[in-house]
Amino acid sequence: MELTETLLLQRRDVAKLLNIQECMEAVEQAFALYAHGKTSPPKVLAVHAENGGFHIKAGILELHRSYFVAKINANFPGNPKKNHLPTIQGVIVVCDATDGRILALMDSIEITIIRTGAATGVAAKYLSSPNATVATICGCGNQGRISVKALMMVRKLEKIFAYDIDQGQIEKFAKEFGQEATVIPTLINDLPDALKQSQIVVTCTTSKKPFIQAKNIMPGTFIAAVGADSEEKQEIFSDLLASSKIVVDLVEQTAAFGEVHHAIRQNLLCIEGIHAELGCIITGKKRGRESDNEIIIFDSTGMALQDVAAAAIVYEKALKARIGQTLILGQQESDYAVLNKREKHIQALMLWAHFK
Repeated sequence: MELTETLLLQRRDVAKLLNIQECMEAVEQAFALYAHGKTSPPKVLAVHAENGGFHIKAGILELHRSYFVAKINANFPGNPKKNHLPTIQGVIVVCDATDGRILALMDSIEITIIRTGAATGVAAKYLSSPNATVATICGCGNQGRISVKALMMVRKLEKIFAYDIDQGQIEKFAKEFGQEATVIPTLINDLPDALKQSQIVVTCTTSKKPFIQAKNIMPGTFIAAVGADSEEKQEIFSDLLASSKIVVDLVEQTAAFGEVHHAIRQNLLCIEGIHAELGCIITGKKRGRESDNEIIIFDSTGMALQDVAAAAIVYEKALKARIGQTLILGQQESDYAVLNKREKHIQALMLWAHFK
């Protein structure tokens, strides 16, 4: 009987195998496939915990082969300070969607960060002003930094206002991007002025209180709202959403727990007020930016198909490069007999020698 090997990949393996450019291309393709109806709708399940929560996102894509991917993520915003652990921890299961074989288990942290940044870059490609050169990044941690890398793939950023409540994160951010653009450390009192100078704004904090006000956003601004990935999180005041063009990754998700969710609860927006899903913009089914003065908000809650696309890249590259460890899961009793035949024989010989 042929045994199926499962590839085990750690976070450092994933980081080595996945870059932002190829992830953006894969994520853009995933959005397009979904818009064309060439894949089943992805699913999400959320479970709340005392200091955070868990979510499971799953989907299927037909790529070089048919992949099913399920991601289990824990999200505990207080972890870095309280427990010296990452905010996000989790695992991704990659399966063959034609027969159910478990092809790989991989750490989810890098994939979550990179594929989220990739969606921001793709959205900026279609929705921001082509001449945008100034950006404000709210949240300078891993997500903020990968967002800038993605933005730089599609726009020539010359000035970046870097805002974070953690001064250390701002310093890391400035060190990483200081040679590519003018980085201006920004405190909360300086944020309104920074926003007024920016054509692109990315919000990727864990805030539960909105801090982006409509009066500070200039005509023509593109906002990627990334942080609101659960019901209690909010970064943008709902009146700004109500007066802007709204593009989302998935309507159902954003209505449940994105920035749109808060605007709907406050009766400032209805589902019909959402302009389009990003896939419809990519495929030309809906128009993106239609004027220089439009304020466009991309409400990014994270679509499971992004995980499928990114995990497929990692898995296929790992196989070619022979990176990772292999496991054999789900063996039948006969499988163990095949695997342990030699070991059992050796043990029998040792026992015989002992009694002799």
